[in-house]
Amino acid sequence: MNITVYLGSASGRDPKFAREVIRLGSWIGENGHRLIYGGSRIGLMGELAESVLQAGGEVIGVEPGFFVSSCLQHDGIDELIVTETMAERKAKMIEMGEAYVAFPGGTGTLEEISEVMSQIRLGHNEKPCVILNLDGYYEPLREMLDRMVLEEFLDKESRDRFLFARDVEEIARILG
Repeated sequence: MNITVYLGSASGRDPKFAREVIRLGSWIGENGHRLIYGGSRIGLMGELAESVLQAGGEVIGVEPGFFVSSCLQHDGIDELIVTETMAERKAKMIEMGEAYVAFPGGTGTLEEISEVMSQIRLGHNEKPCVILNLDGYYEPLREMLDRMVLEEFLDKESRDRFLFARDVEEIARILG
């Protein structure tokens, strides 16, 4: 399965993020899945790619040319797809994914998983969308989605397609 993971190019303040991203990468690699990610060698992105590779998995990065020009790409991955723009990168990562996971990250991570969620809501995407709510990181998003249902801006059926997991084990159960 191609698993598109959205996450930060920063490492975050707490070492728990790196520990859990390594667990996620190990699970992806050990179970014969392929990682689709942003292509960077730094931060959590780099940790994820390395852990998938160490576990014997395949890694495909999708990165815009301006990041490659800044030498941010991971040169040890199986394939690097270079796009002209961030919009093209986002579209390619969605196209290649058979499941989507949002790991804790910043505004880029939120933008990317929001695009997937919008496609699901519009009926243009039927693939699993899992949000890793590690130590409640995405609890405000869960509450916002529930509020959208309450205020009738989002239907409950669509809301129920946005799955929240507490840890890698729960992601593994959801994705099989």
